[in-house]
Amino acid sequence: MVDLWSGLSQAFWLMVTFDPELVEIALRSLRVTLSALVVASLIAFPLAAMLAVRRFRWRRTIIALLNALMGLPPVVVGLIVYVLLSRSGPLGVLGLLFTPTAMIIAQTIIIVPLIASIAHQSLRELWAEYHDLLISMNVTERQKIHTLIWDSRRALLTAALAGFGRAIGEVGAIMIVGGNIDHATRVLTTAIALETGKGEFALALALGFVLIGLAVAVNLGIHWLGRTERGGRW
Repeated sequence: MVDLWSGLSQAFWLMVTFDPELVEIALRSLRVTLSALVVASLIAFPLAAMLAVRRFRWRRTIIALLNALMGLPPVVVGLIVYVLLSRSGPLGVLGLLFTPTAMIIAQTIIIVPLIASIAHQSLRELWAEYHDLLISMNVTERQKIHTLIWDSRRALLTAALAGFGRAIGEVGAIMIVGGNIDHATRVLTTAIALETGKGEFALALALGFVLIGLAVAVNLGIHWLGRTERGGRW
């Protein structure tokens, strides 16, 4: 019990004094995750809207595949990205392995199916309401997709939030492709695993608190955006 309280007090001190190592790791983790979230959203939202609007032969298969990929093991994604980016892989010439870019790629692959699946559910329901109106207005498919995405932006924020939570808590895939290199690719989750293994519970606890704090802050930010929109200030 004494060791626990000692670790908690040291963790609190590291946070209130803005320990340089703690800040560096937290900022890198946030940068990697937000970058992956932006890229994944740019892919997932139009894809979800297209699946809601367009009817084509492989539509149901793609939807089922997206739902199935939501449970794809992250370590498998990490292994695939590692093979592709390794020196003997097809993309090895780019030299991206063990860099933040490789971590962003892995996280993007992991969260695209999740964001697309959640977004598709909301967009499909909205399309059922808008279908007759948009058809009567004779708008293009691109305009339909744009309208659906804009009018369901609150629901899409929720989908993005789910993707953020999945990405920022990921450790297996980014450990494989990032290597957990100090001052280069070490992020919150990999640092927690490393410091716990070393017995440095104070720093591990501080990193854990920061990780929880970031997740809560993003949730509150999304909630605030939703309240702002309902208040008509968007």
